[in-house]
Amino acid sequence: MLIELKNVSFTYPNGPKAVDKVSLSIGRGEFIALIGHSGAGKTTLAKLIVGLLKPKTGWVKVGDLDTKTTPVSKIAEHVGYVFQNPDLMIFSATIYDEVAFALRNRGYGEDEIKKRVVQALKEVDLGHKPLDTPPYMLSFGEKHRLAIASVLATEPDLLILDEPTTGLDYARCLKIMEICERLVKKGKSVLIITHDFGLIAEYASRVLVMKKSRIIRDGVTKDVLGDVEFLKSEGFMPLQSTLLARKLGVNAITPRELASTILEKKALK
Repeated sequence: MLIELKNVSFTYPNGPKAVDKVSLSIGRGEFIALIGHSGAGKTTLAKLIVGLLKPKTGWVKVGDLDTKTTPVSKIAEHVGYVFQNPDLMIFSATIYDEVAFALRNRGYGEDEIKKRVVQALKEVDLGHKPLDTPPYMLSFGEKHRLAIASVLATEPDLLILDEPTTGLDYARCLKIMEICERLVKKGKSVLIITHDFGLIAEYASRVLVMKKSRIIRDGVTKDVLGDVEFLKSEGFMPLQSTLLARKLGVNAITPRELASTILEKKALK
């Protein structure tokens, strides 16, 4: 198993429990979406997985590594985490140095570093930028993509993206999801924290739902997003395509699935 959490709890100083008795397993090749309202504990859970926070009770393991006793730098060789706010991650003078930083720390040669940097920037649609471009000259959306490129270049086993589509237009949102999809096809795993049910429905295979610091639902995407009563009871708005499919008696959650099913039914008549 790639990631395992057992009865993990975490409380911030002078605050309520942010994560409460969470047990979770993540295997290789999974594309998981983590959803929940603000304050549910999603970002805290992500930071526990990557080792930035240590559980007060229970344990988190990345492969055989216990995050309580393993340096964050070692965990980062296996789990890459992209913050919701890219300004918390970016510190180098140029976009090249930003993406190259972790690779240099791990002892890669400059030829390999340049190859990975150029490819990672290309993946996030920043390949047209001069490599000496200062990050402060980028827009918020471009900074977010630069932060993603910095993690992509290290080829982690698990990529965690906290609100990865913030500041991006829809075309670039799809581009990021396609990058994630390619990673999954290579046997890597992806965990995205997002409120975009449309993207989740199209790309994620599994959905985790957090509420009040606990995971209250863990299931196949179609089962979770197709459970209209559950979503409404938890204050979520089901996809319009899902609601229309239900009215038509069709088992679908995305517009693509709905159209395909309708066309198949017509063909059978």
